[in-house]
Amino acid sequence: MRKKIIELFKTFKQFGLDPIKFVRAILNISFYLKSYFKFKKNYSGLLKFYPCLHDNNKEAGKIDNEYFWQDLIVAKWIFEASPEKHVDIGSRLDGFVAHVASFREIEVFDIRPINKKIPGMIFHQADLMSDKDNSILDKINYCDSLSCLHALEHFGLGRYGDPINPIGYRLGIENISKLIKTNGIFYLSTPIGIERVEFNANWVFDPRNIIQIAHNNKLKLVEFGIYNNKNSFQEIEISESKLKYFAEQKYNLGIFKFLKLE
Repeated sequence: MRKKIIELFKTFKQFGLDPIKFVRAILNISFYLKSYFKFKKNYSGLLKFYPCLHDNNKEAGKIDNEYFWQDLIVAKWIFEASPEKHVDIGSRLDGFVAHVASFREIEVFDIRPINKKIPGMIFHQADLMSDKDNSILDKINYCDSLSCLHALEHFGLGRYGDPINPIGYRLGIENISKLIKTNGIFYLSTPIGIERVEFNANWVFDPRNIIQIAHNNKLKLVEFGIYNNKNSFQEIEISESKLKYFAEQKYNLGIFKFLKLE
């Protein structure tokens, strides 16, 4: 029953309806009105209603989510590695890309357009699943560092206007490998667990599947960690037993670091 309610709430959100947020807003109206009249009592200037009903009982910032941790961790890794050329595939502009662009130039490839010029960022519109896109074919052995954070799991599901393709993520890894020079580093984050498609939101991958496909494309796993809502980022020993354990869990965010071999 609980599972069905959660799925129903997720569906409501797609139509701009959030039942939990609605209830919390109702509960916070009395707090807002008390605060408003207390302020008004000692203020004589122009005063308008602009209720913000969700912030008074939260922590100082929203850090209990996987985007915050992956963006922070991988940006820190790139800062420390100081690569010659870093390329990103489809990661969040308002998180990870902005982090990196604040201290170095970053080139971004995405199937969707960007219509504004962003300081520190060079943009290329490209389909990473295609073997005919010149934006990719012209850039073989292009960079020594590449990231793809919370993006690979969307390849081929059509959510972002990309072509429908059940093996889109495989083609994506193949093209990504071509972009990276020998001894370059590939930073990947993606949902892992019992392998499935939650159409058309995302894939959840068996981590062993991702590692095998990467291996087939000359990418060797050198570091692995996970994030879940109960803990912050944890480095995980790379072993068959550990990978099997996470393959049998419902959901974690896997963060992988691969080395490009000759």
